[in-house]
This record gives sequence, C-alpha cells and structure tokens, in this order.
Amino acid sequence: MPKKKARDIGMDVPTPKKSCDDAHCPFHGNLPVRGQTLKGKVKSSKMKNTIVVEREYIRLIPKYERYEKRTREYVAHSPPCLEIERGDSVAIMECRPLSKTVTYVAIEKRED
Repeated sequence: MPKKKARDIGMDVPTPKKSCDDAHCPFHGNLPVRGQTLKGKVKSSKMKNTIVVEREYIRLIPKYERYEKRTREYVAHSPPCLEIERGDSVAIMECRPLSKTVTYVAIEKRED
C-alpha cells in the first residue's frame, strides 16, 4: 500500500509516521478540526476506533478559599495511524459530531 501524504491540520503537532484509510482521520481523511485542544490520559480503548480520555483539573471554591480536584471524561475518535492504547497521554481536539457522544478526535500521542 503506498503511503498517503498527511495534510496539515493547522496545529503544531507532528504528523503520524503510519498511514491510514480512515475517513475521520484529521491527517489522512477529510475531517476538519477546530476549537479546543485538551490533554489527558486514555482511560479505555475497548471500542473500535474510539477512546475515553480522562482529564483532571482543579477548581477554586471561593467560600473556603481552597481548590478541589475534578475529573471529566471525553469520548474521542482514535485514528488507526496514531496507535493509541490504554494509559497513553494524548491531545484531543474538537471536531464536528461523529456520533451521539463523539465530538473530539485524537491528534497527538504525547510522550509525557
């Protein structure tokens, strides 16, 4: 299979070394990305081409002048060219709705 040329998605992320035929891949398909970029850890990768990303953040409680730790889960599309598995640190970006719950797509497998 000849390697498909990866297109520029407008973000400062490295293009994947592998190629894929996924229509919903921002690099090799025709899915535009926009909006927020979030970083998190992959909690689950059991669904086909879909991952659950967990993100931790802190929130100020003004009354007590203290912070609390909160978590949020995001369901994101995982292109096969990125080879993302459970426990990986990833960057996800907003895209058009791909299904009822999937409105993000993974754009980078991070090394931290």
